[in-house]
Amino acid sequence: MQANLSPEDNVHVFDARGIARRFRHSAIFGALGALRSGETMRFINDHDPVPLLAQLRERLGEHLTITYRQQGPGPVVVDFGIVGMPNE
Repeated sequence: MQANLSPEDNVHVFDARGIARRFRHSAIFGALGALRSGETMRFINDHDPVPLLAQLRERLGEHLTITYRQQGPGPVVVDFGIVGMPNE
């Protein structure tokens, strides 16, 4: 399955492959924290981020949706959606 990486309304692409591994989780948490309800971060990574998913579920609970768009071989693409969060 090949993910659609072209721009879409309210979808913001975050390619983690270019970020040093030791900074990735912090950068991802920051990017997700900047999203408003109804927006999605299309996350591209070089491996399946299973530990990260658990951390995100713990932090965001029911406000987070997770949809795999592409799972290897090659990049893993996951859409993280934010729902039901009050807009600032």
